[in-house]
Amino acid sequence: MPTVRRFYGIVIAMFFDDHPPPHCHARHGGDRARIDIASGGVLDRRLRPRSSASRGCRDGA
Repeated sequence: MPTVRRFYGIVIAMFFDDHPPPHCHARHGGDRARIDIASGGVLDRRLRPRSSASRGCRDGA
């Protein structure tokens, strides 16, 4: 999975031929989340709600 951005131990990555809606994946340790690129909303997560992963997806993409 190509890494788009790394910050505060959070890795933001994307598959470019992945299924809709367009989204990125956030990883921090064993935690994971899928973030909608258009809205910045969390599609699903196993990540603490206070994480700044959704901000990183929008800023880095």
